[in-house]
Amino acid sequence: MALTSDTIPRAVLDAPVPVGTYERVTRVFDGPPERARAVADAGAETGFLDVTRRDGQQVVRQPTRYPEWIGGLVGVENKPDLERPGGLSRQLRHDASLGVLDYAVVATESHVTGAHLNRLPDAVGVWRVDFDRERPIRIVREPERLDAAGPGLEVLDEHAARTDVRPVSGAAKARQRRQIAERAHGKGWRTFGLPGCARASTGDGGVTLPYCEHFDRVVDPARECGTDCPGFADADPPAVALDAERERRTRWERDAGGRHRQAGLDQF
Repeated sequence: MALTSDTIPRAVLDAPVPVGTYERVTRVFDGPPERARAVADAGAETGFLDVTRRDGQQVVRQPTRYPEWIGGLVGVENKPDLERPGGLSRQLRHDASLGVLDYAVVATESHVTGAHLNRLPDAVGVWRVDFDRERPIRIVREPERLDAAGPGLEVLDEHAARTDVRPVSGAAKARQRRQIAERAHGKGWRTFGLPGCARASTGDGGVTLPYCEHFDRVVDPARECGTDCPGFADADPPAVALDAERERRTRWERDAGGRHRQAGLDQF
């Protein structure tokens, strides 16, 4: 849903601004009155908030409800060598106990043993990745859905005899989920670059992927392409229109076209 073509400040999204009904700005936004009014004005400038005065007080409302647009969050921890796990186990225990993500997965090039699986939380999935295979991803263990809606526990520190944790509310997790999703959404669409090679193309089916005619498969340009490749032939990268494809295949719009209002809110 397109709300505004501008970036809505995080302080505006995190505040309990009512939808349809007006509330005093100083009751909605934390901090001194000057800061509260500045945040409200910033939200109004984007078109997401209505700010006016009633009975000598500055009041604010949302004319449009912020949509629940997040489908699901999958966190993929890239760990090519499981024999050198580093802080992998702790990170995954943190992900599983906090539950901000819907699913957590480890992607590895290593041969996965039962000992490896036993060191990981049961809810974490494991993918074996080998780009030399026709189907490069083999699912060793399916991930289990985490409780992203309820409260969670954040792992702060681990000791030999205890683990320090902090309870995190469902509302705090929802804010973090939105921030993660917005960062991922804002990075763009298919952010990898296509290789400058005469044998590179975008594949078939109307989906832009780095397809290599020499290997007859999709490749990882950052790892597999370049002058060291036996099939490399210097050329300009294939011409693509990633913004147009992203707009065609997702709900993203290059220009949201200003503000939108929900019908029926004027009755409040």
